[in-house]
Amino acid sequence: MKFGINTFLFTSPFTNASTRLFRKFKEWGFDAVELAIEDPSHIDPKHVRRELDRHGLVCGSVCACLGPDRDLRGTAEQQRNALKYMKALIDQMVVLDCPSLIGPVYSSVGRADAVPRAEYRKQWQTVVRHLRALAEYAGKRGRRICLEPLNRFETDFINTCDQALAMIRDVNRPALKLHLDTFHMNIEEKHLGEAIRKAGKHLAHLHACGSDRGTPGGDHTDWKSIAAALKAIRFNGCVVIESFTTDVKVIARAAAIWRRIEPTRDEIAVNGLRFLKRTLR
Repeated sequence: MKFGINTFLFTSPFTNASTRLFRKFKEWGFDAVELAIEDPSHIDPKHVRRELDRHGLVCGSVCACLGPDRDLRGTAEQQRNALKYMKALIDQMVVLDCPSLIGPVYSSVGRADAVPRAEYRKQWQTVVRHLRALAEYAGKRGRRICLEPLNRFETDFINTCDQALAMIRDVNRPALKLHLDTFHMNIEEKHLGEAIRKAGKHLAHLHACGSDRGTPGGDHTDWKSIAAALKAIRFNGCVVIESFTTDVKVIARAAAIWRRIEPTRDEIAVNGLRFLKRTLR
């Protein structure tokens, strides 16, 4: 099990210059970095890989950022944009030696609007077709895609572990895996530990943050049940702290962070990592 940090806690967008953060991440004790790459043109993956190597870190995952213009169930143009963007990320992952493309890879974040059941089924089949092609593209390059359910306020499409597993079954490609997030699970799942056990071998990535998007462990989340479930399924993926603060304005607005949840973002990283290592290992 590796422990990582998502770059959105400290910067947006992530660029070549953002690699200055790596020294601090390593000093704090992280094994991996989760790169939130908003546009592939923002980085030179060879440079980023050199900086990761120099600091003894790995790129554990690349976080797909799907805004309004990228949507696998949207307009024809939005679908093309999303496919082009995620294929470019997968190509960069090969250079970065990164195993996983993670996130809500099916639709733009924030698209949450009830549609008739027939329209939902039509959107589902469109996403199945695209994810099948993406999973094949990733698999041929030795990479995988980890699909993340989001809470009901951020998507109307896939909210629960059960829905994500249904999508994985329908896509039926070995390179498509599951990515769970404790923040979203706290809203949508009846029991977090049970959802993880149900995910089983399909779970390849975990986002860990407090129930209020703050520090893991400083909240009411049932971390003991999460730890027991991860042990039961022999989880050996990457556990990443994905919290947001008001310091990064564009992400704060996107994630509806309107107040200072913790004193500093450094404390989220340091205290959260200490707690996760103690609790999950």
